[in-house]
Amino acid sequence: MVAVPALDPDVVRWSVPPAERAGRPLLVVLHGYGSDENDLFALAPLLPPEYVVAAVRAPLSPPWPTPGYSWYPIEGLDERRPDDVTAAATQLVAWVDAASGAASVGLLGFSQGAAVALQALRLRPDAFAFAVNLSGYVTPGILPGDERLAERRPPVFWGRGTHDDVIPTALVDHTVQWLPDHVDLSGRVYTGLTHSVSQPELDDVVVFLRKRLDDAAPTPPAP
Repeated sequence: MVAVPALDPDVVRWSVPPAERAGRPLLVVLHGYGSDENDLFALAPLLPPEYVVAAVRAPLSPPWPTPGYSWYPIEGLDERRPDDVTAAATQLVAWVDAASGAASVGLLGFSQGAAVALQALRLRPDAFAFAVNLSGYVTPGILPGDERLAERRPPVFWGRGTHDDVIPTALVDHTVQWLPDHVDLSGRVYTGLTHSVSQPELDDVVVFLRKRLDDAAPTPPAP
């Protein structure tokens, strides 16, 4: 298992200053392999403004000449060690514990970031309100939190493209089987989409995020 360092709080991008964060829902966004915190942060103005968005930077550097950062090593498209994904998710959970005074915490990740988001949800099923999985997958294996996750069944959105040839078919097939047994799954397969995010997918994510706000809203008292 690779040694994954702690996330650096000094390179996190926040959508609002500290004085405006307390008591609001937090959406933590996790970029993909070879990218950085600026990538998905570009989506922040397009998401429901009720959320505080925090875009974190992955703690590892891919081998040269790949740019950016990574959550765990990839040695060829088919080599993704589950223990490495768990190590990255453990550091994410530690960062959320230290940084959050939020009303709730949701996770949104792309590719590697989505795999880490789902692994964090498995590690701490009661700590996260929901997850958004964009072009990612569930890591094979059993974690101690899986049984609790299946009891709680938090909402998870999964979007992927018909022309995405980056995530191995075996991992997609595993995710197809695993998620419905453990979460309240919604999502869509986008015709023609490659390993990327399209406008229709983003529109669906916004609908999903607004629904989570509606779910969390207090029920008005009976007349």
